[in-house]
Order: sequence, then structure tokens, then C-alpha cells
Amino acid sequence: MNKKRLFIRSAVAIAVAASSTSALAAGFQLNAQSATGIGRAFAGDAVIADNASVMARNPAAMALFDEKAFSIGFESITTQIEVKDAEYCGTVCNLTPEQFRNPTSVENTDDVGGTSIAPNVHFILPINEKFAVGFNAYSNFGTKTEFSGDYAATEYGGLTDVKSFNFGVAGSYRLNDQWSFGAGLDIIYGEGTMKRTAGDQVLGIKGQDLLNVDGATGTAIGFNVGTVFELNENNRFGLSYRYSPEFEAKDDKGQKITLPLPDIAEFSGFHKIEDTKFAVHYSVQYIGWGAFDQIKFDNLQDSVLTGSYNKPYEWQDGWHYAIGGTYYLNNDWTLRAGYMYDTSAQDQKTSISVPDSDRQWLSSGVTYHIDQKSTIDFGITYLMGKEVSVTESTPSPVGNFNLSSVTATTQANAILMGLQYSRSF
Repeated sequence: MNKKRLFIRSAVAIAVAASSTSALAAGFQLNAQSATGIGRAFAGDAVIADNASVMARNPAAMALFDEKAFSIGFESITTQIEVKDAEYCGTVCNLTPEQFRNPTSVENTDDVGGTSIAPNVHFILPINEKFAVGFNAYSNFGTKTEFSGDYAATEYGGLTDVKSFNFGVAGSYRLNDQWSFGAGLDIIYGEGTMKRTAGDQVLGIKGQDLLNVDGATGTAIGFNVGTVFELNENNRFGLSYRYSPEFEAKDDKGQKITLPLPDIAEFSGFHKIEDTKFAVHYSVQYIGWGAFDQIKFDNLQDSVLTGSYNKPYEWQDGWHYAIGGTYYLNNDWTLRAGYMYDTSAQDQKTSISVPDSDRQWLSSGVTYHIDQKSTIDFGITYLMGKEVSVTESTPSPVGNFNLSSVTATTQANAILMGLQYSRSF
């Protein structure tokens, strides 16, 4: 390999590392198991067990059902991402002494996000008073952002589209009146597309594909375990753990993406206040983003970068803290609301591609009881992120300068809505 090719390959490896992979942060974990969960900010969702979707959060909670239960629904996720006050500095700009630099102002954009639909289905079958089994399908992880093709800092934008679907089977065992245990197996199917192009101000490679992995697919195996403790009929606690594997996906050209998924642990409580129509519930969830140490690209083709490279990360573990309330208005209507504080997975390294920050969730929802066996649920959440100052750069592999850099202020909000039908029989 000649020196020019080595320079270009090294430069592009750094450029892609600085842009594309960090786009997997804010929307990477989805809470898309149920409309009831959306309506209470998922507070208490590992133990409430008001429909079959609880098995997605805690398999032991299937022991709380004494008849067959079925739920089907979908969630819409609309992201509102703003990138403003951006200044882009190309190769010539970065070679200029700092006091004389003249960065290019980049037009503000607020159309990076979009709307995605995540379906879910759950079924619980009690075998007898001790055992129950269940089957479900839903999405646990996913994100999509797309910048316009004429965005000035295009090597920091581009297209990122990652989605997964979880197919699960689980079983539960009731030990006694207080304790129940459960375990499940997860088959995870995923798809990934990542495209990046060098900007016009990146000397030597402008306009060329830095990365073009299109429609990579793959499967992986995970598992989950849990327990439920029932103090009495109005007070119970749930604890669950989900193991998520390292995931590999390949496209039609043989290009491969490998990324580790985070393990998740959750503790939930549910307390119905005696002689009232009101219940309070809460959850604390741990997400092991600290294990997301690197993403690997192998067999890269049809771009300036070929072969393989690894991108290290400096992510931190995340936490969700949620509290909610349910009001059993009458035989026809149940009302709920919730609040969640959700901490960022990103730490020192940030990105304009999918901005990440600590977030607050404001949620409300309603259940309409069609009859004693059937319900319709609706939930809505407004998710508010913070403004974050972002600085990204692409250092040159030779010499003490950057091939390009960008500074900006970003903010990401979202609206989540869910609709669900549930039936027991």
C-alpha cells in the first residue's frame, strides 16, 4: 500500500470513528413494550402486571396471572432533533493559525429526526397454579437520524439507521404465596445502515464515501431472569436482569458491523392504597452502557476505507428513575401518569448525529375496559432533552492538525405514543 493510500485510509478511519458510531447513543435503547408503560413513564413495569406485556420486563410476573392473557399494540416514536449555531472548519481552516481561522457557519437544522413505528405482541399461558409460559415480540434497541445530502459538515452527519426486534419465550414458577421466579430466552434480529461522505472541505477525499454499509442484518441470543415478592395483594416488588449479547450484522457485500449491547437490571414496586382507588408505583433501571467499549467494522468495501478497524468508546452506565400513579376511576376507566429522569449514556465524547443528554419524561395514559375481559390502552410521553455544546474533530494521522472540525449546540426531544388491545380468557 503506497503512502498516499495509507494516509487516506488512516484519515478516513478517524473521520468515521468521530462521526458515525457515536450516533448510536440517545435512541439506542427503546422502551416500546406497551402503551400502558408509556402512560406511566414505565414506573413499576416490572411488577404491575395489568396485562401480558409485563413479561417483557420481568418473566417472573407471569405467575401473577391465573388465566390466559394476550396483548398487541404499537408505539410511534417521533424525534425532534435540533442542531444550531454550528461552525464547520475544513482542512485549510484547521491548518490556519487559530487566531486567523474563519470557520464556515452551518445553517441550523431541525429535520434530522423522524417518526418510527415499533409493534409489540405478548401472550401468557398459565399451565397450572405453579407454572406459566409466555411468548412475545417487541423492539428493545433502535435509532435513526438522517442529515440532508447538502449539509456542510456531512462527514459528521449522514444516515444512521439501526433497529432490532426481540423474539422471546419465557417460563415462570410460583414457589409459594410470596415468591415467584422466571427466566426467558431472547432471539434478537437486527438491521443496520450507516453512510458517511467526506465534506467538500476535506482535502484529498472530498465527496467520497467514508462508509457505506447498507442493510446489514444478523441475529444473536440473550436471556432474562426475574423474581417477584408479594407482601400482600396490594403490595409487591419485582427485580429483573436482562443479558444482552454482542451483536453482529452483515450486508449483501459481506461488510460486517459488531457492537455490544448493554445488560439491563430493574427494580420495581407497586402499592395500592387500601380502601382507595389509587395506586403508586416506581422503578429504578440500570443500563450497562459502560460495556459499549467499541464498535467494529470488517470487510469494508466500495468506499475510501477498506478492510477493518475498531473504534473505542468512552460511554458510561445509564440509569432510569421513574415514579407514577394509577387511578381506578370506575369499572370502565383507569387513568395513569408518570415521570422519569433518564441519564445520558455519553460522557466526554458527544456527537451532532444523535444528540444525547439527561432527559425528563412526562407521561399520561388511559385504559378503557370494553368488558370484563378486554381493554384498550392509550399512552403518551413528552421526552425533554437538554441543550448540549458539541465539539467534534477529525485529527490527521500525519502532522499536528485536524482534517476538519465542527462545533454546535444540539437538543433532542421526542414524543412517544402507544395504542394497545389486551384480553384475558
